[in-house]
Amino acid sequence: MIEQEITLAEILLAREQRVAIQNELLSRHHAPVISFTMNIAGPVKVTGPSHRAFLWGCEQLRLGFAQNRLTVLEEQARCLPTGEEAYFAVDAPAEAVKALCVDIEEGSKGMGRLFDMDVIGLDGLKLERGVERPCIVCGKPGRDCASRRLHSVSELQSATAGRFAQGLKDLDGIRTASLATRALLEEVAVTPKPGLVDRANSGSHRDMDFSSFQASASALWPYWQSCFLWGWQDAHIHGLGQECLRSPVQTFAALRPLGRQAERNMLAATGGVNTHKGAIFTLGVLCGAIGRLWTEDKGFAEVQAILDEASAMTRETLEKELPAARWNTAGEGLYRKYGARGIRGEVADGLPSVRDVGIPTFRALLAQGVDRNHAAAVTLLHLIARVEDTNLLHRGGPKGAAWAKETAADLLEREPLPSLESISALDAEFIRRNLSPGGCADLLAATLFIDSIDNTTQKET
Repeated sequence: MIEQEITLAEILLAREQRVAIQNELLSRHHAPVISFTMNIAGPVKVTGPSHRAFLWGCEQLRLGFAQNRLTVLEEQARCLPTGEEAYFAVDAPAEAVKALCVDIEEGSKGMGRLFDMDVIGLDGLKLERGVERPCIVCGKPGRDCASRRLHSVSELQSATAGRFAQGLKDLDGIRTASLATRALLEEVAVTPKPGLVDRANSGSHRDMDFSSFQASASALWPYWQSCFLWGWQDAHIHGLGQECLRSPVQTFAALRPLGRQAERNMLAATGGVNTHKGAIFTLGVLCGAIGRLWTEDKGFAEVQAILDEASAMTRETLEKELPAARWNTAGEGLYRKYGARGIRGEVADGLPSVRDVGIPTFRALLAQGVDRNHAAAVTLLHLIARVEDTNLLHRGGPKGAAWAKETAADLLEREPLPSLESISALDAEFIRRNLSPGGCADLLAATLFIDSIDNTTQKET
């Protein structure tokens, strides 16, 4: 976004145009009008952070309308160098509309103080708030500070930038955790899935079910947010008078204790059953990578950058650790016996199966009009057909793992879009053979997560 300085004359002209638009909407709809602008000090009125905050403010208004069952008669928006503007003609009493706007301004992660959500009544006059807004610098009554010019433009700009940085970071940390949790819940709900827990059955598992996965996913929500925030801190925080930024490898080392605690939280929620150990590693690294690359200007980075960062965080450590492992885990034993690197190798390589198989397949199916459940189920088949899954290797040995890959590939060759009935039949055979592609399930969850992160980014561009 190109930042552009504007003049006083341009500001005054934009103000006149806003009044004209407000009057036109009042005349056309005979209903109160919201005029939403941003309160930005200085000659530059539109920046990357202000644009993202403005879009979020508009979203909060629309959600507020739905929450209170208010009908929007017309919506307009303009993005000008003098500032972004949005207008909503709302079929509701002006006082109710104003109450909603004040609620958003006062409860929006500190950024609400930078929202000007004026409500114009049927008489053409702006409704007053009732309570004076505080100064963004010192917190005292704002009108007094403004009339006496107690703070310089640079002080106001610094306070504004701080509110944007903190508010947007907090929002995206919450959003990251919510999307990661949603990915886990969506993955387990995909039905049918060969040999895996889903809504129909427990697959080849006797110690877990659909409820176990729901409990585990819910318990892990704080972990995803912590990984995001830790990644952000490592890549953005400077010490007093010296650089304190940490490398991707150092961030991975810092995340590992968080992961071990997350595993304990998972076991507490499931009564000692390992439902999401692989996902804790995979999505935890991804959340840390997202945090490291996050900026208030753009929010989430592009998919390839996130996958590359995940690789940079883990490759060096895992390449050292696997050959020297003490074989305490099934995955380490499989590496010693077969050279299988499992999900750790996938992440160290930048999740090529997610990049080259999961996301392209899932998006292509959605573009064809296939519903999300069916699209995810077929995407899982593609992963099974192409990924070396250490869970399959552990349960079925090389022969069982090869059978699973070949059978999934054969089904996809016979039916480019396999029916749910065909996948259910394959599920029964996986259960009979006691096979479970848990590694591919983790990759499906990562696919759903990265796809949702990317969709969030696209909506803001």
